[in-house]
Amino acid sequence: MSPGELAWAGAAVLLGYGVLGLSGFGSALVAVPLLAWRWPLDMVVPLVLLIDVPASLLHAGLNLRQVAWREMRWLLPALAAGAALGTAALAWAQGRWPLMLLGLYVASVGLRGWRGLREARPGPDARLVPAWGAVPAGLLAGAVEAWFGTSGPVLAGWLARRLPDAQALRATVPISLAAAAALVLAGAAWDGRLSNPRLWQAWALLLPLALGAVWAGHRLALRLPAAALSKAVYGLLLASGLALAFGSTSQE
Repeated sequence: MSPGELAWAGAAVLLGYGVLGLSGFGSALVAVPLLAWRWPLDMVVPLVLLIDVPASLLHAGLNLRQVAWREMRWLLPALAAGAALGTAALAWAQGRWPLMLLGLYVASVGLRGWRGLREARPGPDARLVPAWGAVPAGLLAGAVEAWFGTSGPVLAGWLARRLPDAQALRATVPISLAAAAALVLAGAAWDGRLSNPRLWQAWALLLPLALGAVWAGHRLALRLPAAALSKAVYGLLLASGLALAFGSTSQE
């Protein structure tokens, strides 16, 4: 790896995982496009997934008391099934329409959340969404993780409807994100897609930067008022959804 490659990759990882530390998701949305300027996607996506697992677990450990473990009862089995289905349907996801629909869905969740904050709706209303809704949300998130490596907005969009507290949301999303990434990586290892020595070299060099960025983002989040943090999460959902939707138009 040349010094120029390392500097570019380091900056992309610091930015992407700083966002993860702040909001609880968004690392892949930032890091994957930047890393793809220098490296092929068949290396970038597994690399980011390999970093996502320890980085998300670190984030969860820093916020362990705020994790809503009850949300995992329905969500984790659905994530496993979605990852399996997504891996089996990889060819279908190569077109532009799946990514565009995903982006519009995520943007709509962010817009509704932003409007809800402006209208000062009472937070407990979010709990009216039934827990079993995690089944379709988990299926979608698992498939999206297998297809694009960017299930964070889907998971955050669902959990935002269940968890009115911003700190609980940013603590719980990384647990589900780590689970989704680990499930997809298990399939990639089975298929031999993790056998590239350059992939593991890049992972060893960039992981410490990612962990440091998560910690720095976490410290920043602790200094933000709850309202500002909620706005940041919903704003990121809106921006990432629009980026996915418009990005799909450049695909063949």
